[in-house]
Amino acid sequence: MAPLKTWLGKPYPLGATWLGNGANFAIYSENATGVDLCLFDHIDAEAESIRVRMTEQSDQVWHVFLPDARPGQLYGYRVHGPYKPEEGHRFNESKLLIDPYAKAIAGGVNWSDEMFGYPMGKDDLERDYRDDAWGMPKAVLVDTAFDWGDDRRPDTPLARSVIYEMHVKGFSQLCPNIPEALRGKYGGVASPWAIEYLTSLGVTAVELLPVHQFITDKRLADMGLVNYWGYNSIGYFAPDSKYATNITGGQAAEFKQMVKALHAAGIEVILDVVYNHTAEGNHLGPTLSFKGVDNFNYYRLTPDNLRYYMDYTGTGNTLNVMHPRVLQLIMDSLRYWVTEMRIDGFRFDLAAALARELHEVSKLSAFFDIIHQDPVLSQVKLIAEPWDVGEGGYQVGNFPVLWAEWNGKYRDTVRGYWKGDEGHIGEMGHRLSGSPDLYQWNGKRPYASINFVTAHDGYTLADLVSYNDKHNEANAENNQDGDNNNRSWNCGAEGPTEDEEINKLRRRQQRNFLATLFLSQGVPMLCGGDECGRTQRGNNNAYCQDNELSWTHWDWDEHGRRLHEYTARLIHFRREHPIFRRPKFFQGRKIRGSEIKDIMWFNPGGEEMSDEEWSTNYVRTLGMLLCGDTIDVRDEHGEPIRDDTFLMLINSHHEPVKFTLPGEQDVNWELLLDTRLEEGFQAEREARGAGEEFDLTARSLTLFRLSTGEHSHARTDSWRKREIKTPVRKPAKRRPTHEKRTSATGS
Repeated sequence: MAPLKTWLGKPYPLGATWLGNGANFAIYSENATGVDLCLFDHIDAEAESIRVRMTEQSDQVWHVFLPDARPGQLYGYRVHGPYKPEEGHRFNESKLLIDPYAKAIAGGVNWSDEMFGYPMGKDDLERDYRDDAWGMPKAVLVDTAFDWGDDRRPDTPLARSVIYEMHVKGFSQLCPNIPEALRGKYGGVASPWAIEYLTSLGVTAVELLPVHQFITDKRLADMGLVNYWGYNSIGYFAPDSKYATNITGGQAAEFKQMVKALHAAGIEVILDVVYNHTAEGNHLGPTLSFKGVDNFNYYRLTPDNLRYYMDYTGTGNTLNVMHPRVLQLIMDSLRYWVTEMRIDGFRFDLAAALARELHEVSKLSAFFDIIHQDPVLSQVKLIAEPWDVGEGGYQVGNFPVLWAEWNGKYRDTVRGYWKGDEGHIGEMGHRLSGSPDLYQWNGKRPYASINFVTAHDGYTLADLVSYNDKHNEANAENNQDGDNNNRSWNCGAEGPTEDEEINKLRRRQQRNFLATLFLSQGVPMLCGGDECGRTQRGNNNAYCQDNELSWTHWDWDEHGRRLHEYTARLIHFRREHPIFRRPKFFQGRKIRGSEIKDIMWFNPGGEEMSDEEWSTNYVRTLGMLLCGDTIDVRDEHGEPIRDDTFLMLINSHHEPVKFTLPGEQDVNWELLLDTRLEEGFQAEREARGAGEEFDLTARSLTLFRLSTGEHSHARTDSWRKREIKTPVRKPAKRRPTHEKRTSATGS
């Protein structure tokens, strides 16, 4: 066998790069004393077939060029250096390492004691000398060429977006309409049936749970469980091979094909990314990649004892974003997914951890500065999960301009309100109108608020109205994991019940949550499966349940079909009416030539809410009028965007409330939606005159449209030069504005 040819290579770009005439390999390590490139013949090889010493080092990057390398080549690294954990160094050339810049990774970790840099059961200050190549994943040299054809990004404005959070496998694994070979794969999401389903539902973007290569940690594997959600990244450039049919380099092409198919249907792709920590855990975790490449620089170590890790994430470690090379890794990864994979945006898991300078979260951090000035990254959707588990980590409303946020306050307020808890009416006013209290003050717009009621982390919508307590026994942690504060209410029975009255109330509550979500200002995010009543049987932390407990079921009963139709109608209704997705905040000021304001709030007496009522704990009923005749929102040609005027009434009280419809005598309101109905939307439109008392069902939401005549969808001209007045009524017939209730429980 002829000796392997090696050329000097170059320090940039990092990773393995196929150049047509061979491949360049480059890996950063400031503190290493030597680096070996290891080549493998197949995934299950127990040892490398060739080991190449990388003799060239430029700018702290080790590099070599192999003219005989071809796409599909499996490889890994062995990095030499001191094993001195007390000084922050954990080099161990006995351990095969995954390239931090690998564009594809084949195989998983076959867990054994050899994957740890120290002898298991002993002190981590002692080095383990056993080889682990036989059980480690291998990086794959990838040819990135792909025929994108006429692919174009949808570039949907965030204000018009409707996000569908989904799991690649969970979405399609049980779907009989998708070819069996594609179920649970990227190809399943790209299948014609899946595309048709998503477009008919009306979503504009899918937000994929992590697809960066991730692993199941040893603890879960030993219990017979797996990491299903994927928040355990080990490869920030590699699409996870578990969702591909070709796992030796083809995963990149399959992922691109999925993106291309979704783009062709006008659907954007947003990735949930986990740059705050890696799968290597704390000082007792395995040595898989970064820990063995240059532990001292890749991770944030405790200043007073470099043996240990700063943990702002609850996973054992935190990436050291303050280091220029680690920050480069993150930015290179983000740009790769945008330019090479054509991703439309990112949701950053525990994003507060990325913004910590020294200790505190800072809006002036280098992480923000670099993204904001980057001509590529500044132009895609940037969504933060605006908290971590460290001190001062809850940062909802504090991320800088360009960033949208998962609005945890929206979730908590809406859940508490529909549960029937006291003291939420003022908060509901903020959340329904785009959370101006959080975002208006710093130059942001309503679309900075990503509104959600449920997400992958927590109850499904069906479980939110069916369980008071979590039921996580299947996770094998004695039901100690998962959040205990879910603001859920089981409507009278814990879990499934034969009581039809309870089931009817649960279905109405689901309709209430969905209507609130899609009729609020901001950007709605729907958790995949909520549109058809998916349940996890009370498990609010199903991160390790890669089974039918987590997967979406497609054999819907009548109620599941009806809920799906209702959800789709809500989404399309929102799309048809720009008043529900304004790119600017309401001003609360009068419209020119009229006494009506762009947004108005009413009590059940038909009068505008007083300051006292906003701050009264027992108030649970509210009317919100949205004027469609404003001129502050314009299209791309500068023309005012006008819409109908709507009146939304919400009542989370356990008893019905009579609500006087506002307006003068010639004003009519057309009832469009009433969550009291199983279908939600009215089959036949009913017109109600201003001044009439409408029986607002207990725990229900209704939506009216302003009308001045039969079949008329008039806009707010009927309000011009008129003052909204409460119709004259005899005092004896007037009901109290609100009925005080002392209990805060959802009874």
